[in-house]
Amino acid sequence: MTPLLQSLDDLAAHPWPPIPAPPENTLLAARQLVKVIGTNASNQSLVLRGIDLDINRGEFVSIVGASGSGKSTLLYLLGGLDRATHGEIYINNQPLFQMTDATLTSVRNQTIGFVFQFHFLLPEFTAQENIMLPMLKLGQYSRRDCAARARDLLHQVGLAEKSHRRTTDLSGGEQQRVAIARALANDPDVLLADEPTGNLDKANSQNVARIFEQIAATRTDRGGRTILMVTHDPHMAEHAFRIITLDDGRIVSDHRQIRPTSR
Repeated sequence: MTPLLQSLDDLAAHPWPPIPAPPENTLLAARQLVKVIGTNASNQSLVLRGIDLDINRGEFVSIVGASGSGKSTLLYLLGGLDRATHGEIYINNQPLFQMTDATLTSVRNQTIGFVFQFHFLLPEFTAQENIMLPMLKLGQYSRRDCAARARDLLHQVGLAEKSHRRTTDLSGGEQQRVAIARALANDPDVLLADEPTGNLDKANSQNVARIFEQIAATRTDRGGRTILMVTHDPHMAEHAFRIITLDDGRIVSDHRQIRPTSR
């Protein structure tokens, strides 16, 4: 267990032990994770204080906590979108922060899907074309295969009949469902979602929750799909199988639910 930092003054003097690798069956892991933001001593802030975390394949995990607790920072580090001040992230036992930027980008594109509060769809393209883009970038499938998979993913999120509509002609809830389908385009091992229902009304939030439950229940040739979701919505969090609570850069609670709550 990593001793938690109490202040920035502890960082330089902290007696860090060697970083241990996670167990072989762990899909995503954090070890001794510390994140400081700010460019100099006058404006630096300790956001994560030494986090150890293991996420197993097939888990649906919610990360909750007050604003400023470090939830989104932790998610971005776990997804390789940012680098820690100290510590390591492992995905499939590969240490992310020891990779070059090019290798990290490749691993991220193949193994991690992202869903954000804002969908970031390209308005000049159709729903199907937006989903095809990550597959075309990966370069492992023909254009015909990419189109077929995009249509299948749109069917999974209940939008098969709107595949050829431009995203500007879709509602906010529909756009977010397209974004979820796009995140699944390259068949990632883990789906990372940052406030995926933050801009949605109750009905659309429930739609997203049901889709996430279906994704988590879907088996792939590598086992179950893993979802890690940051949310302020307690009802959304209750759909997960495991809830982790952060407070001031620390994990203060980590419990598993017997079963997700259907709504």
